[in-house]
Amino acid sequence: MKYKAIFFDRDGVLIDGNPRKREWLHSTVAQWSGKPFEEISYDKMMDFFHLASEGKKPWYRNIDDEREFFRRYYRHLLEWQGVTENLDRRARLLFDELWCKSGILFPETVEVLEYFQSRGYQMGVISDTSPSLEYTLQVLGIAKYFTSFTASSLVGAEKPSPIIFNAALAAQGVTAQESLYVDDYKPEADGAREQGFTSFLMDRGGTESGEWVIHNLKELIDFVEK
Repeated sequence: MKYKAIFFDRDGVLIDGNPRKREWLHSTVAQWSGKPFEEISYDKMMDFFHLASEGKKPWYRNIDDEREFFRRYYRHLLEWQGVTENLDRRARLLFDELWCKSGILFPETVEVLEYFQSRGYQMGVISDTSPSLEYTLQVLGIAKYFTSFTASSLVGAEKPSPIIFNAALAAQGVTAQESLYVDDYKPEADGAREQGFTSFLMDRGGTESGEWVIHNLKELIDFVEK
């Protein structure tokens, strides 16, 4: 077998956003504020993140830090949306409903993971995310397929830095040349390829094409079976 390991980005590759959770957030907050939910820009979201950090860097060092951080985050979100009553209780309700529970699996995710696991591949996840990376996949029932979870917040570097890719390789005891990788962000897919991975760009929208572009995880099976 040419490859020993396969690594996946999480969001956009293994899981998608859950529209029902988004709808619930919008309708719930609108009911509390008495006005339509105001869409949150990236810059505004980062403002909430900085407020929730209370001046600490990094924002969270472990999953307990992250829980407290996001309870504060949701409180700031509610204040900005014009909610004035029962802020702590309502922020906790948002946290309980949304934290690590806002994703859904793409239709082919489990089938593809089953395929690679049954053929002896080592599998890991590499994601620019918080310490709850493994927990989010436990919630979705797919953590059992992976033997490493490499989160940028714990490594101290984001993709496409070689630091995070090397941390993932070390966790599995493999080389980049022995590994496949999939990411839905081109600079990160390209960065992995520059490190020696056989790396694919996931383009679920069908706008990209090329030798190293895939539109569905099942195309990885086609690749290794050639």
